[in-house]
Amino acid sequence: MRILITSPIYPDAIQELCERHHVICAFYAEEEVLQSLIRDCDILVFRSGVSITAEVMASAPNLKLLIRAGSGLDNLDLEYVRKRGLEFFRISEPGAQAVAELTFALMLALARQVLVADRLLRQGRWAKHELTGYLLAGKTLGIVGAGNIGSRVGQMGAAWGMKVIGCVEDPSPEIEATLREKGIHLTDFQEVLSKGDFVTIHVPLKESTRNMIDAEALARMKPGAFLLNLARGGVVDEDALYKALTEGHLRGAALDVHQEEGEGKISPLAELPNVILTPHIGAVTIESQREIGARVIEIIDGFVLEDVRPKLAADLFMPESYV
Repeated sequence: MRILITSPIYPDAIQELCERHHVICAFYAEEEVLQSLIRDCDILVFRSGVSITAEVMASAPNLKLLIRAGSGLDNLDLEYVRKRGLEFFRISEPGAQAVAELTFALMLALARQVLVADRLLRQGRWAKHELTGYLLAGKTLGIVGAGNIGSRVGQMGAAWGMKVIGCVEDPSPEIEATLREKGIHLTDFQEVLSKGDFVTIHVPLKESTRNMIDAEALARMKPGAFLLNLARGGVVDEDALYKALTEGHLRGAALDVHQEEGEGKISPLAELPNVILTPHIGAVTIESQREIGARVIEIIDGFVLEDVRPKLAADLFMPESYV
C-alpha cells in the first residue's frame, strides 16, 4: 500500500508502517504539494494543521481509506468523502483523556496564577502577598459540549468538589442520565454561560459553532469568571474575548486553540497577563500518541486484509466510526 502521512504521528508507528508499505511523509504541506504527493496513494493519514480538501482527494484516483489520527473534522471535506464512498476512521478516544487533563491543568493555573507567580519569581519578585488565588472546590464548572472530552472534564471537576453543569447540541433523556452518573447536571447553553465560574469549551468547529462565544455570549458570563477553549480556534471570537478581559468582565482565559495557528503566528491575547496560551497540545502526550499510532497500524492492517479479498457490492458501506 502507498500511504501519505500529512501530520506527525508517533515515530515508532511511522517506522513500522515504512517496513511494510511505501510511506510518504509530508507534514503540514500546502495543498498544491499534497495534490502532487497523493496521486498514487491508497491511504491518507492526517491530523490538524493541514487542509484535506476535495481537490486534494480528487488528485488520488486510488485513494480508498482516510484516517484522522485524532478527533476534529473541520479540516476535512466530509461531503466529498461521502460522495466518493471512501472509508473513513477517526481515532478520538486516546486523545480525549489528554485534552481533559490539560483543561484541568489550565484551570488550576488560572485559579492560582501559576504562570504569573513563576514569571515574577524569576525576576526576583517575592509576590507571595500580591497574588490572589481561588479554590476550584465549591465553584461551578460550566461545560459547553459535554461529550467525549467535556464529560471527562466534568468528572474531574466533580471529583474536586465542583458543581458541574453542561450542555450538548442534541439533549435527550439518555444523555441526561449518562451525564448525571458522571456528576454533571445537563442544562442549556445560556445557563452554562451565566452560572459558570469556569466555562470550558469542547465542541467541534462547524457553521453552528463558529464564533458561538461572541461578544453577546461573553457578556452573559458571570463577572469574574474564567474561560477556557480547548475546542477549535474559530469557536471563540478572540477580539471580543480581548475586550471582555481588558475591561475586567472576565478574570482570565486559557486557550490551547487559536484563530490563527502555526509558526510565526502571535495571538492578539499574547500581551495580556491574565491569559495562558498553549500551541494546540491538548492531545499531545506520549501515552495518547503511542495509542493513536497503534490504532493507525491496526486500522491499516485490517483494511489491507479486507482489500485483498473480493468485495461484494453489499460490502461497500460507511463504517460506524464515520459518525
